[in-house]
Formats: sequence, C-alpha cells, structure tokens
Amino acid sequence: MQIQAESIEDYISKIPEERHEAFRKLFTTINENLPEGFTGNVSYGMVGWAVPLETYPNGYHCSPGSPLPFINIASQKNFIALYHMGMYAKPELLEWFVSEYPKHSKRKLDMGKSCVRFKKMDDIPFELLAEVSKKMTPEDWIKCYEENFRK
Repeated sequence: MQIQAESIEDYISKIPEERHEAFRKLFTTINENLPEGFTGNVSYGMVGWAVPLETYPNGYHCSPGSPLPFINIASQKNFIALYHMGMYAKPELLEWFVSEYPKHSKRKLDMGKSCVRFKKMDDIPFELLAEVSKKMTPEDWIKCYEENFRK
C-alpha cells in the first residue's frame, strides 16, 4: 500500500486516523535523533531521510539522480514499517538492534532484511528507535553503502 503524497504532512494526513499519533511520534523520534546531514522527504511512497545529492552527488544507484535513502517509515495495510538501510548493510548494527529489542518491547520482533513491522501502535519501542537513529552519520552510511552496494 503506497500513499501518494507531496509532503510529509500530506502523507501523514492520508494515513488511517488510528495511526496518526504513533506515526507522528515515530517521525519525530527519528527526525530529532538522526545525526546532522540527513534530509527528510517523501520518496517511494514513504516518509524518509536520505543523504542529499549536495553531500553525495553519486546518489542512489537504483535511481540515478536521487538522494541516497537511509531510513524510511510507511503506513502499510496492517502495520507501520520502519526501513533502516544501515541495519540491512551493517551486520553488527543489526545484531545490536536484535539483541536490544527484547529490552524495549514485550512483543516478538517482526522483521525482514531491513523492515521492522509494528502492528500494535501502543508497543512501538521509541527509545530504541531513537538510539538506532543516532548510530550512523551520513558519512558512515556513505562508506557502508559504497562498500556494500557500489561496485
């Protein structure tokens, strides 16, 4: 389920009412904890943060001329999703997150390669998400991206 939106506020206005508060809190948590240098946007039908082209002119190899995506959040049909490319590309960050998750949530971690799914809005581990948001700078992400994806 992709939401077509022109801005972050437009996106939030289109998600189901019962998710507005949790989604806005998730957005604010990430936005306030990301290291300086990432920019917020709406891309791929999600709200996200990326390394801007001014910082990394090579951009995203899958979509030439686009900023390098880092974290996205989306309201899907049955859950809110967090996509964190750093956890996808850096095994030690993923291992840290997986080991910390049970300390912050009573629910089982529901995760794919880079996607963490939150089906219960009242059990999103905002403190943990604040911490994982702090763990990579744009420079760290560019280095990791180039080592893993740019050939």
